[in-house]
Amino acid sequence: MKLIRFGEAGKEKPGIQDNLGRNLDCSGFGEDWNEEFFSQNGLARLEEWLHANQANLHEIPATARIGSPIARPSKIICIGLNYRKHAEEAGMAVPEVPIIFMKATSSLSGPYDPIYIPRNSKQTDWEVELAVVIGKRAKYVKKENAYEYIAGYCLHNDVSERDFQLRHGGQWVKGKSADHFAPLGPTLVTKDEIPDPHNLRLWLKLNGKTLQDSSTSDLIFDIPTIIEHLSQYMTLLPGDVISTGTPAGVGMGLKPEPRFLEQGDVVELGIEGLGISRQVAMNDPEA
Repeated sequence: MKLIRFGEAGKEKPGIQDNLGRNLDCSGFGEDWNEEFFSQNGLARLEEWLHANQANLHEIPATARIGSPIARPSKIICIGLNYRKHAEEAGMAVPEVPIIFMKATSSLSGPYDPIYIPRNSKQTDWEVELAVVIGKRAKYVKKENAYEYIAGYCLHNDVSERDFQLRHGGQWVKGKSADHFAPLGPTLVTKDEIPDPHNLRLWLKLNGKTLQDSSTSDLIFDIPTIIEHLSQYMTLLPGDVISTGTPAGVGMGLKPEPRFLEQGDVVELGIEGLGISRQVAMNDPEA
């Protein structure tokens, strides 16, 4: 299945995308795609409901806003420097264990919402990433069992303010958590539709020019290793998002000069099987 959510920000309704690419309204199911839904075997219940009701679902208007495919999760956890060439372009050592940082859940936004350039930003950057959505409570997981805890996968742009991240002291979270810094989706694709998440092309374009083009086969730490590692230190809850890292080609690493987002820039990104998202950079209207 491919799960979507649509409607005004903060008032999204649940839906699915069918095999013909149509977005269908699942409001009649009576639940949002959130922690409670996943924790109560929601995907199986939804599949059963769709067998009986899908033929009668209304198509969502093409003009409707598409939101994050999951409601605000308890955590957005990110893995840093998880592609060797990205570590090299950042001038940082290839990590021996996964580097973990968090994004504030308030940074979550829809796949076509604008990227807000924060007040005093000098270096707002892009990062195409494969995100994993947790399907059930996970604690002290062994990597050989890790797939049992996965609901599905999403496209994620881990938008990052490098000046805030690297030169304002403290942890990376400050450069990762501004409003609209976590465009997610357009869909959550359930794990049965992605037989090998470690062999997916991912790419990103800025104003039509391809800057990132790689494969998840280049991940340093694979998904089972990440889940095992994280679950030793924290309980992963249903609906939690784990963003697995970005390949080379971010603005910070461009040669001969870095390039960062400016108002009007268009960022387009995609992952094989997970769809395409598009964001236009704009100055934060509250700045």
